Amino acid sequence: MTDDGTWADESDWELGAEEVAEAIEEASAPPPVVAVVGRPNVGKSTLVNRILGRREAVVQDVPGVTRDRVSYDALWSGQRFVVQDTGGWEPDAKGLQQLVAEQASVAMRTADAIILVVDATVGATSADEAAARILQRSGKPVFLAANKVDTERGEADAAELWSLGLGEPHPVSAMHGRGVADLLDVVVDALPTISEAAGAGGGGPRRVALVGKPNVGKSSLLNRLSGDERSVVHDVAGTTVDPVDSLIEMDGKLWRFVDTAGLRRKVGQASGHEFYASVRTHGAIDSAEVTIVLIDASQPLTEQDQRVLSMVIEAGRALVLAFNKWDLVDEDRRYLLDREIDLDLAQLQWAPRVNISAKTGRAVAKLVPALETALRSWDTRVPTGRLNTFFKEVVAATPPPVRGGKQPRILFATQATARPPTFVLFTTGFLEAGYRRFLERRLRETFGFEGSPIRINVRVREKRGARSR
Repeated sequence: MTDDGTWADESDWELGAEEVAEAIEEASAPPPVVAVVGRPNVGKSTLVNRILGRREAVVQDVPGVTRDRVSYDALWSGQRFVVQDTGGWEPDAKGLQQLVAEQASVAMRTADAIILVVDATVGATSADEAAARILQRSGKPVFLAANKVDTERGEADAAELWSLGLGEPHPVSAMHGRGVADLLDVVVDALPTISEAAGAGGGGPRRVALVGKPNVGKSSLLNRLSGDERSVVHDVAGTTVDPVDSLIEMDGKLWRFVDTAGLRRKVGQASGHEFYASVRTHGAIDSAEVTIVLIDASQPLTEQDQRVLSMVIEAGRALVLAFNKWDLVDEDRRYLLDREIDLDLAQLQWAPRVNISAKTGRAVAKLVPALETALRSWDTRVPTGRLNTFFKEVVAATPPPVRGGKQPRILFATQATARPPTFVLFTTGFLEAGYRRFLERRLRETFGFEGSPIRINVRVREKRGARSR
């Protein structure tokens, strides 16, 4: 819309077709992912900070400080990518090898390249060897970072790590930066332009993650889905530490429940198992297209419930909320639950909600229509012409708030990608968060998107003559 109230045309916003195409491609293409894995206290977070060129990851000389996988945007030699700091554990001698292998296994599924960090001053431990064996089978580029090589004399220690079978060890000092640039050069050379892991899985059964806090009934629901009423067609087997996917037939259609072996295991009390469960949950979400988040309807909503939901939204996956144990919910609890949902899940009103009982089978059949609705929304694309007509009408009725004495204008809109639906708005100024939320609500009212997160990216037009100055 121009200053005289008319909608802007392409000549008005002066971006040019090539620049628009480039911006859309940049917005829509998921960057490749580099996972940094290894046992505790080998310097993973220090290496991540060195790669980023800034202090982002928490670094402390205590194993297990990083409690989750955390992702950061990075840039090297013009290639943008995401660095995934996979974290450490509170190690116990018994479970450490399994935990390292579990971390490596998840990285195999969700990353485009993997850096295994080993302490060259200690040499290859049994946990390092366990991770190396898993990574050798990944089919992904794997780079061995021999860390804590602060001087040339330490390079002899790094050379001993050839024994891990991952090829040439790259001697680095994450603390001092020594050798990190050389490592990054070879890593970036091996990366695809866009993430192949993020976009994997076109065709075949739709991939479902069943996640939730411990003891919420995931095993019971999975058994109900694959038991008497529906049959497990077969298990796609892996090794003892590899995730196992189950193909389950529901309403005559195959669905792939990802990582169900890990999600089925009971979380023990041994040190490190909370992290083990967290890695499994992250891995299942990252590998899925749609997520069923199971919530115990008989108990108050918890911080753990919110945390799992945040993982799903951040990953951009379709979402179905399943409130389990409905057979234990009386009238008073239903009233309290409605209030909790209004208060704590107000931002998730777009997610289909199904009240079920895995124990009795109540309403479990309603999960399939909810999954199909969420996936249909997740896959939706809105034609550019229709989208711009929509924004023209919305902005005419409710213009963006004035900022700095000027009212921002939306010049052009396009849907850059689906899965999840991501929209790019070319504007003359910044759109405040409240107005973006308003636009999201209107998009949902008009186009549906039930069960799918929506992302809105704003590109502010350069001022006329800015590039010539």
